[in-house]
Amino acid sequence: MAQDRSHWDSVYRRKTPESVSWFQDDPRPSLDALSACGPGHRALIDVGGGASGLVDALLARGWQDLSVLDISQPALAHVQARLGHQARKVHWIVADLTDWRPDRSYDIWHDRAVFHFLTAPEQRSAYIAALRQALRPGGLAILATFAPDGPDKCSGLPVRKYGAPDLWAELGDEFHLRHAFREVHHTPSDVPQPFTWAVFQRDDRRAPHQAPPVHPVRG
Repeated sequence: MAQDRSHWDSVYRRKTPESVSWFQDDPRPSLDALSACGPGHRALIDVGGGASGLVDALLARGWQDLSVLDISQPALAHVQARLGHQARKVHWIVADLTDWRPDRSYDIWHDRAVFHFLTAPEQRSAYIAALRQALRPGGLAILATFAPDGPDKCSGLPVRKYGAPDLWAELGDEFHLRHAFREVHHTPSDVPQPFTWAVFQRDDRRAPHQAPPVHPVRG
């Protein structure tokens, strides 16, 4: 997907991380989703991490096995410069998720706002194949996408919008839904963007396959 890489490289060369619409002062929704994961899940990959501050927050909380993947090297360069010497504690991966082949397994797969850009069925199939290869049995997948009432485009690109049951249908019966909530993200220009957050567990057939209630909106 050379065209996608060119797009995101251009975005991160033209704009500061604080000026993009998906910027967060505090990655609180991600941390809230991780709090639903419980103990024993310590190897995490943040896919499409871009210049997010999540890795900073996790390092500050003592996480030691962290990987950040993004299609754009300039995006990751922003984070590496911000972290300074701490960047050596993180495994950085420049790759397109739709043709990436993981070489190890993880306890947690975290994706804030990548999956909704995959508008073609073959893109989503390739993404889910990578997720299944990367996530260990019993591992957790955290996905955040635009909600059904969210915007139709982001960064000039079309998106697909999801509720938690829609995401579950994409992942398939190999996963069950542990937790879901709704967030309203506000862009730097204060435009509200509703998001669906969902935490899925892989291969735990003992858990009842019942969707939990969506929690109150976070402003």
